Amino acid sequence: MLSGSNGSNNNIKLITAPGFANDIVDEIKDELPSLLKVYIDDSCEWEINHVTDSLTGSTGNSRQILESILENIKEGDKDYLICLTDLPLFHNKKVVVSEAYEEENIAILSLPGLGSTPMVKRIRSSIIQLVSEMYFGSSDQDREQAEKRLKDKIKEDGKTGLKLVDGQIIAGHKGFEKFSPIRRETPQNGEQNIDVRFTIPSKILGAIRILTGMVRANRPWRMFPAFVKVLVVAFATGSYAVVFPTIWKHTSNYDLWRLITLTVVAILAMILWVMAAHKLWEKPYSKTNNRLRMLYNIATLFTLLISVTLFYLNLFLMFLVAVFLFIPLETLELQIGESATYVSYIYIAWTITSFATIIGGLGTALESEETILTGTYGYRQRQRYEYLKEKKDEEEE
Repeated sequence: MLSGSNGSNNNIKLITAPGFANDIVDEIKDELPSLLKVYIDDSCEWEINHVTDSLTGSTGNSRQILESILENIKEGDKDYLICLTDLPLFHNKKVVVSEAYEEENIAILSLPGLGSTPMVKRIRSSIIQLVSEMYFGSSDQDREQAEKRLKDKIKEDGKTGLKLVDGQIIAGHKGFEKFSPIRRETPQNGEQNIDVRFTIPSKILGAIRILTGMVRANRPWRMFPAFVKVLVVAFATGSYAVVFPTIWKHTSNYDLWRLITLTVVAILAMILWVMAAHKLWEKPYSKTNNRLRMLYNIATLFTLLISVTLFYLNLFLMFLVAVFLFIPLETLELQIGESATYVSYIYIAWTITSFATIIGGLGTALESEETILTGTYGYRQRQRYEYLKEKKDEEEE
């Protein structure tokens, strides 16, 4: 099967949910036409169109997404449609990375199924693989011809960041792909509207891949600006302790494990406070099924863990500078009654950071609640559900 023809124009329509998938496509869409000419067909022109559709990110059921696209395909429409969703997809309890239906030239790609890094390369390569499946066909004979062409092209041009493994273009490092391989499957048992599916065979490795991908999609580093007000309050609270000898004496008696314990307690307390204050924990009565709700909650925990850890490290560096500036080494030795070194400064800053996080940080309002909320799957889903409900109500009126 060959969908394209020499000298023709082929249109690729990338449909994304608002947010992470949308931003990634904006980053890669300009380079896709030249890559498609190299790896698919250089005798035609490739055009990339990008649209945003909330349905792509409102359901974790790939069947519903593909069926919705089928319902809205115009008669005679020859575009290749690829949906990119930031939701995890499953089939028979296995993680689904992507699916393609060549008869209608439509496919779906689940970004969490690709793992965490390097995301841009993985998505770019996956799009090319899906176009190849739809353009050349998914039968064994079609794939043999397509794979031969791909191998020849990759040998000619090895600087694109793409490579071929077992006849598939994939992205990432060889070591990671060996650890958590992606399997190409041809659906059996009379499955309709599907010609090829890419899955993670191992449930455990699939869970690891999809959780890291979900945390990556949450972009925890973007939450950090919301902690600026908390950072200021915590630093102001802890600054009093810098100039008082009492904390110096306590710190001189602390061992490494006590400091580590204080750090863990402080970070966990901050995470629990943020989750409770902003109702980030998905409860059983939500629209989300149990498996997705569990994934959402775990992804939220790890997302906040990264964000709060960044907050803690920045606060520690601020106190470390303050301790070096305000406490002379001779004064420190005089107060603690023993020899002091620069390591003592680190211990003091470390202790004050934990106390300031617990005492000054907890209960302080975040700078931007919206930034925190949009960094979690549950909130984004609620927004999409509300948008779709409003759209449906408008259509009915």
